[in-house]
Amino acid sequence: MADGSPEDTDKVLLVVHHTSSPATRELLEAVLAGAHDPEITGVTVRSVPALHATPVDVLGADGYVFGTSANFGYMSGALKHFFDTVYYSCLDAVAGRPFGLWVHGNNDTAGAVKSVQKIVTGLELVQAAGIVEITGPIDAAVRESCYELGATVAVTVAGDL
Repeated sequence: MADGSPEDTDKVLLVVHHTSSPATRELLEAVLAGAHDPEITGVTVRSVPALHATPVDVLGADGYVFGTSANFGYMSGALKHFFDTVYYSCLDAVAGRPFGLWVHGNNDTAGAVKSVQKIVTGLELVQAAGIVEITGPIDAAVRESCYELGATVAVTVAGDL
């Protein structure tokens, strides 16, 4: 639904992000554009900054896309805070739900990706799309990769895959 409120029959894709820079904001916009692709129906997309997302948001969603910058070899503090806040209250309740991930770093994303992978493994989430790792500037290919990430996870949540 265009205004972000779910239809009764819609599944919910929750996009949790820390977009502190123009580059990460641009990636978020590409992910959201993909998730809102007009060919995809039956999914309501909710975008919530990591510092504002709650266990209620996570439990009310059918799938997730996480986005973060890579800071000092790790995910952003905001995304880590999000996972710390929701982990135990969502443990077991979200097992089997799909997720996607994008990470942007100036020169390295490996530590940030690994840290998120450990947490989603503990939550027993299922990877629905390849992880998008970006170093350096954002170009058309990167935007397309993020668009595809959003679309793929949205289609997975809709049950069309």
